[in-house]
Amino acid sequence: MRLVMTEPVEKMERPYARRWWALLVLCLSLLIIVMANTALTVAAPDMTKDLGLSSADLQWVIDGYTVPYAALMLLLGAIGDKYSRRGALVLGLLVFGGGAVFGYLADSSSTVIAARAVMGLGAALIMPATLSLLAATFPREERAKAIVLWTATAGLAIAAGPVVAGALLRDHGWSSTFLINVPVAAVAIVGALVLIPPSRAGHHDRIDYVGGLLSVIWTGSLVYMIIEGPHFGWHAKAITAAVVAGVGLVAFIAWELRHPRPILDVRRFTNRRFAGSNLAVALFFLAVFGAFYYLTQHLQFVLGYDALQTGVRMLPLAGAVFVGSALTGWLTPRVGMKWTVGAGMVGGTTALALLTRVDAGSTYTDFLAPLIILGLAIGLALSPCTDAIMGAFPESELGVGGAVNDTSLELGGSLGIAILGSLLATSYSNHLRDATAGSKLPASALDTAQDSVGAGYAVAQGISDKAHALAAQAAKASDPQQAAQLKQQAAELAAGARQMAHAVGSSFSDAVAHTSLVGAAILGIGTVLVAVLLPRREAPAPEVKTQEKELADSAAG
Repeated sequence: MRLVMTEPVEKMERPYARRWWALLVLCLSLLIIVMANTALTVAAPDMTKDLGLSSADLQWVIDGYTVPYAALMLLLGAIGDKYSRRGALVLGLLVFGGGAVFGYLADSSSTVIAARAVMGLGAALIMPATLSLLAATFPREERAKAIVLWTATAGLAIAAGPVVAGALLRDHGWSSTFLINVPVAAVAIVGALVLIPPSRAGHHDRIDYVGGLLSVIWTGSLVYMIIEGPHFGWHAKAITAAVVAGVGLVAFIAWELRHPRPILDVRRFTNRRFAGSNLAVALFFLAVFGAFYYLTQHLQFVLGYDALQTGVRMLPLAGAVFVGSALTGWLTPRVGMKWTVGAGMVGGTTALALLTRVDAGSTYTDFLAPLIILGLAIGLALSPCTDAIMGAFPESELGVGGAVNDTSLELGGSLGIAILGSLLATSYSNHLRDATAGSKLPASALDTAQDSVGAGYAVAQGISDKAHALAAQAAKASDPQQAAQLKQQAAELAAGARQMAHAVGSSFSDAVAHTSLVGAAILGIGTVLVAVLLPRREAPAPEVKTQEKELADSAAG
């Protein structure tokens, strides 16, 4: 047996014997690029303190990964199709691992953001390659089962990231959360070379680089606008990005409609099954990423769990994803994807609706049912959608198909954090302003507390520290009258600190409830739209048949 797998999957007469081991490598590759974001959510507080990050710095540490990731996937997926899908995966893992080492060594906000951008570039190579290699390696009758496991891995990564990062943060600094990616990437590289057969498109047409460049421009500008506008205000940068995104999208569609071999045939979106599946993926990850964003904050700041405890409490979500994936693997062939996807989206809407009951007295048990329902919903809905999207592309464009699925996912996630995150911040600020109206706190302290829930608790802690300092002075004072005055001041400050902490916690809880209501409304409306779009019958899109026939004819000629 050769150490490196060299026989192309396209030349195999029978299904590849070690395809399930190859799937394990693909799932491992997917695991680290999803964990790269979820692990950061629990490392962010330590990173903020150590590097002195502003709220804008922290936002770009998170989203510096997202912009290149979302913008480059379509072009890099097409390049992988033409030259080597396995090569794209290995190169992506090398770039991703190098970015992780860079992040581990970073000592400033700018270097951390740069490291995250490098990791985003690696992820843009890895993500479409995992799906294209999966689709190329597995026969069509097994592909749905493989995609179920691929989707379940994404659900596991959402919860595993905080657990692993939390365990590391107990004894190590935030930089260790970057380094955990390196050995996993190394194992995945070896596994890719040994277990995954090389694969590429069966034809060698010239890549539509103009269309690829236009896709980079409009997608990157759109993601930048989504990040910049809601968080930092609709100033010149956000407005310019919006204009560039709009013009770029129009130019991209016009070019693709005229090009004989477009990088993405936009006519596919006229197919209801394809369009509905992409919409469902985008809406689902809008809800999931948005909810994950504020649930982890609530568990850490309001309920007081540390990073590891927070991660452990997110594990029911991962377990439920596995159960939902198993259910959809059994249900979809029997009742059709319209019903399983619809049930999943109804479940996601229900989970967000349950979170509207969160208040200042809520405990972890109040979050348990929504987490489980949301996990089941992810498992039910996403696998059939991914299978439908990949099935809309011929074998020669599997990398592009994976990129389309992943771009929908990433755009939805970015919108979720931007829209629901911005709404959360505004709602929290308004509730806290009302809760502290008439207080004797300085305006500057109130402004600081309104910035975020973490800042609010920091203000309360600062007041408490002053109270302890005055109490210590009172204990040492020789003058009884002065000691009494200091004790009274300390008692007043201690009471103020408790009131401030309660106001921050109740304001954030109210903001979570309000944001969840909006999220449930968005996903509920989306559920109706997806139900209208998805057809009852599941015949393949006719344009895919045409392209496959053209390829077969050209090969025969």
